[in-house]
Amino acid sequence: MSLLLSKYQTPDEQGRIQQITPENAGWRYVGFEVYRLRSGQRLPLRSADREICLVLVAGLASVSTSKAEYPHIGKRMSPFERIPPYAVYIPRHNDIVVQAESDLELAVCSAPGRGDLPTRLITPAEIGTERRGKGHNQRLVHNILPDSEPADSLLVVEVYTDEGNTSSYPSHKHDREDSPDETYLEETYYHRIDPPQGFCLQRVYTDDRSLDQCMAVYDRDVVKVPRGYHPVATLAGYDSYYLNVMAGPVRQWKFTWEAEHGWINGPDYPKNKR
Repeated sequence: MSLLLSKYQTPDEQGRIQQITPENAGWRYVGFEVYRLRSGQRLPLRSADREICLVLVAGLASVSTSKAEYPHIGKRMSPFERIPPYAVYIPRHNDIVVQAESDLELAVCSAPGRGDLPTRLITPAEIGTERRGKGHNQRLVHNILPDSEPADSLLVVEVYTDEGNTSSYPSHKHDREDSPDETYLEETYYHRIDPPQGFCLQRVYTDDRSLDQCMAVYDRDVVKVPRGYHPVATLAGYDSYYLNVMAGPVRQWKFTWEAEHGWINGPDYPKNKR
């Protein structure tokens, strides 16, 4: 099995099904966990020296921190309702309690915290929604924590791709530091599939092919992208959702297209295929 693929695990005593840390991923910035909590279950967390973005992937909850309380938040009961989620941004040095008010799927996105920005609730109305691509490369994007909104390191976005389409495509990468054209950003993909018995495909590869892995990704698996290009392809009959977390030394999403496939961005695609 690929070292870049973290398979879904049966919930532990806290309800955790995924745990990506800089230490087990072999990188410097991104942390990512997912919890499946039962209604009424209480989850204590600590931000320590990291900032956190809690994303209610599905379900209802109350969230309290050292300095703020957000009771009775949440709306969608499945990510495939395709409405933006509720999220909470929490800076470093906070104690956190999440109280599930229904069965809850909770993503905990983290990265190094450098300052003391205020804790804030991110409501669905505050999340930018856009459609990208054309032809069989169309997807729906919810910008939960983009680089236009305040945070120290984190970037968080979720993407929907219909059956038979591609996304994170044409292939692009963001793995160079100190470049005017590209930023170094580690990235995780938390995948959901509808219906859940399906799978999608994700490839992670570099120009020199020193890294080149293609993975069959099932419901609630995570793909780690330390460097290189990372397109996703869905299969007939199965729609895809994924939650992306990115972080690096510079909080900007600047990327480079793979030259061979950039023509797909051109004005004549898909009418005139090369």
